[in-house]
Amino acid sequence: MSTALLSRQFRPIPRARIDSLLASFPKLIPANSQHTTVETNDVRFVYQPFEELYVLLITNKGSNILQDINTLQLLVRLISSLTPAMTEPAILHHAFDLLCAFDEVVSLGYKENVTLSTVRSVLEGESHEEKIQEIIARNKEAEAKEELKRRAKQLEMQRREQQRLAQAGRAGMGIGASGGFGGGMGGGYNPVSTTPRFEAPTPEYRTPSPAAAPSKPAFKGSGMKLGSKKGRNTDLLSALGSEAYEPEPEPIPEPEPEPAVAVSADVLERVDQDA
Repeated sequence: MSTALLSRQFRPIPRARIDSLLASFPKLIPANSQHTTVETNDVRFVYQPFEELYVLLITNKGSNILQDINTLQLLVRLISSLTPAMTEPAILHHAFDLLCAFDEVVSLGYKENVTLSTVRSVLEGESHEEKIQEIIARNKEAEAKEELKRRAKQLEMQRREQQRLAQAGRAGMGIGASGGFGGGMGGGYNPVSTTPRFEAPTPEYRTPSPAAAPSKPAFKGSGMKLGSKKGRNTDLLSALGSEAYEPEPEPIPEPEPEPAVAVSADVLERVDQDA
């Protein structure tokens, strides 16, 4: 009984003092006694046997003994509800939960007005607000997983599209290289490419037709019509305006005097004959 499996102090008591009190407790228990309290000159031991162990509450002699017994009974019920068996391995396994339960029952050396259900609900830490927060957290986690799946699917589609474009580009490069090889070999080997080739139409260049030169008027040898030719050229230039092309003046041939005299003599002979 001198070994303490679990201990909780609510007053500043030295460790040596606790060890000495626990060591003296087995010697104070009377044999075949129905009492659950033992007193010394300084303290009171309120205890209850529990299978092979003891649940012990140490108080001063001035405390209310009935309240101490009620506190001890509540602690025993808490230990029974939190541990499946009252054995040393079970106590050590649930030590943290038991210490939290002791703190809920006793605070600063005084018993709190709590019940077993109150302490259990506090230890479980469940409340309506916490349940709502848990539901919200689960929903956010589910939404995050769905978003990750959507992004992963989108990235996979982009990767496949890039691979398809890269394969198409490599195929185009291979076809272009084979066409260049056939052209270099000349007439010996000319592979027919299945890819249609686009040939730009050759632009047709038309030379501008020269402006039609104004036709020169036919020249007649009659000396009587020289004045009329100049008048017609002047009328044509005035009608066409500034855009008309003025031909270079041609030299006017001078009439030979002999044919003119011959023509006059013939005319005189015919006039005389007619007369």
